Amino acid sequence: MGAFSRQKFFQELAHGCLLPTAQQGLEQVWQLLVICLLCRLLWMLGLPSFVKHLGTVAGGFYTLYLFFELHMIWVVLLSLLCYLFLFLCRHSTIRGTFLSITVLIYLLLGELHMMDTTNWHKMRGSQMVVAMKAISLAFDLDRGVVTSVPSPIEFMGYIYFVGTVIFGPWISFNSYMEALEGRKLSFSWLFKVSLSWIKSQICLVISNCVAPYLFPYFIPVYGDKLLRSKKKRKIRGTAAKWLLAYENTMSFHFSNYFVGYLSETTTTLAGGGFTEEKENLKWDMTVSKPLSVEFPRSMVEVVTSWNLPMSRFLHTYVFKSALKFGTFSAIMVTYTASALLHGLSFHLGAVLISLGFITYIEHVLRKRLAVIFNACILSKKCQPTCTHRNKKGLWVYMINIVFSALAIMHLTYLGSVFNSSVDYMEEDEDDITHHTIQKWSELSWTSHWVTFGCWISYRLIL
Repeated sequence: MGAFSRQKFFQELAHGCLLPTAQQGLEQVWQLLVICLLCRLLWMLGLPSFVKHLGTVAGGFYTLYLFFELHMIWVVLLSLLCYLFLFLCRHSTIRGTFLSITVLIYLLLGELHMMDTTNWHKMRGSQMVVAMKAISLAFDLDRGVVTSVPSPIEFMGYIYFVGTVIFGPWISFNSYMEALEGRKLSFSWLFKVSLSWIKSQICLVISNCVAPYLFPYFIPVYGDKLLRSKKKRKIRGTAAKWLLAYENTMSFHFSNYFVGYLSETTTTLAGGGFTEEKENLKWDMTVSKPLSVEFPRSMVEVVTSWNLPMSRFLHTYVFKSALKFGTFSAIMVTYTASALLHGLSFHLGAVLISLGFITYIEHVLRKRLAVIFNACILSKKCQPTCTHRNKKGLWVYMINIVFSALAIMHLTYLGSVFNSSVDYMEEDEDDITHHTIQKWSELSWTSHWVTFGCWISYRLIL
């Protein structure tokens, strides 16, 4: 949508952006939704388990072909490699570590040598889901959570579960086996599917039609001064640069929430994503918590709320395994593993590694301040039974608000590198590197300097 007056913009918004965006979103995924529903109905028929697994594999294969066509063979090769490794090392007790290394080597070789970067990046989400499932299964076998190596059809059913094979999220092998039993259709199930779908479409519309035009039109901070193309307003002073960075960040955030809610929809529609206590069944899968990201208490809260299943995966299988090397080392290993799973993109790696330093320094600084002031100012909200003397004083709220403001600043700074122009640079890593450095230079490397200042403050009061 070009540059309009505010009145003209809102007149054009509905048929120029809102309706086309919602229509395209439905056109791209309606077949996936139908296959997920068919999988759900198949699991309810009381058929033998191997038939259910075969149906799931068939649905997963067809879905992969719909989205990636013959390039899906690279996802299939990764799954076959993982099962071959698990079978050959079935008597080992360190399968998780070795399979993690094997998977990362495959992903790196695939991106560098096996095929062109553009098509490889299109499959990055599915590759990540397959890799995370296989790695988690290997660690669960090592720890006795899963007692024996699954049969080939069980493994493939888990890997190609149609509810997660395209958009995720990661689920454990035991969760898949529980879902395979086939729960009855219910109003709560239908409500969860419908609500997640509606939320996904709202986030898609905000990402495409609201966030990119937030300050010139929806919140006219400078009146008509910013009603120009972004090329013309990118050099209109520090404040305008931060506003533009926030627009980019918000658009990126809501595109992530769109995928998160869509993955909730597909997983629940296919019969997964529930918890069961005694006879109380709850369809309560949560992938993202947008409010905890947009209005954060801390950056620690942001990284856990961004993608809850992936956060659990990284904490359970990476962080805990690396904790023997120390907390800081475990945090950096975790973020490095996340960066490698996301692929060899400079801007993703730079953001994730920066997040590692930011979250660690914020955590230790607030932990130290909480001890000094005996107050509830930790990165995570204290429990009602905590022993801190100062819980609700005005100055306690003010300190937490300051750290919340810093977190929003960090998010704006880090998210400024994600905009639509990056999508056209995927084949040229030098362009992405230059783009990332340029964006952070325009914002005077503020987040990195603030993080360094927080580290100095922490060392001084240690």
